[in-house]
Amino acid sequence: MNLTTLKPKPLKDLTLLDKFLFDETMENSDVYEDVLQIILEDDHLRLLTEPETEKELRTVPWLRSIRMDVFALDQEKTVYNTEMQAEKKLDLVRRSRYYQGLIDSSLLPSGITSYNSLNNSCIIMITPFDLFDRKRYRYTFIPCCKEDKTLELNDGAMRIFLNTKGTNDHEISPELRDFLHYVGSLDESLVENSNSERLKNIHACVNRIKASEEMGVKYMQKWEERVLDREKGREEGREEGRLSTTLENLRNLMTNVGMTPEQAMAALSVPHDEQEKYLKLLQ
Repeated sequence: MNLTTLKPKPLKDLTLLDKFLFDETMENSDVYEDVLQIILEDDHLRLLTEPETEKELRTVPWLRSIRMDVFALDQEKTVYNTEMQAEKKLDLVRRSRYYQGLIDSSLLPSGITSYNSLNNSCIIMITPFDLFDRKRYRYTFIPCCKEDKTLELNDGAMRIFLNTKGTNDHEISPELRDFLHYVGSLDESLVENSNSERLKNIHACVNRIKASEEMGVKYMQKWEERVLDREKGREEGREEGRLSTTLENLRNLMTNVGMTPEQAMAALSVPHDEQEKYLKLLQ
């Protein structure tokens, strides 16, 4: 593959919908704190830990891991995981459930006997589309009783889905509305006309990143890594497909024609240096 034939979007044209700019912006502790305060409408929220981007969680090696966009704890030790999801996918609700499970499984050290020690947690997904088609900017889910909606489960888990294209302006704060409009546009006039100092702080951080030569180099390196990883994944997928097809054909010859493994491999012209691998798989 020739990387020179591919062109990434210029750094200056990125918005917060783009993973690189979102992650780099949210790595700034003050900015991520501002974002959480805007989303949760909580002026008193303070981060206890520095934000971590691309934090990986895995319970056991054979289960699927997750790589979180931004992860941090506040002063109450509430866990926050914020995801920017630009591409519309139909599995986001269950994906958030899977994230919740892996996050929870990482929070209780061995020897802790009470599940009441489990941290509160909040998973936030920011999207440029309306996942639930109700035209809302924000959908907040807290478990409650089906028979009595006033009875909350109070298990400490909250999931928030944000839609940058909502229309219920009167039901959210002007600051959250401006932030969600800003996410996909980086509209400077919107920032200038907003009364939000937090939004101005976010915009200033974005401008610093875009003006940095060091960030420009880092962006190109990250882009090249993603392209190479994607191509590697395709090659591995093609190899797995070839192996699976050959294995199926070998079994068919052995079962339906009565060939030995060696005869079947000879019939299919399996290279000599691969025959031991196929013998082990057939066993």
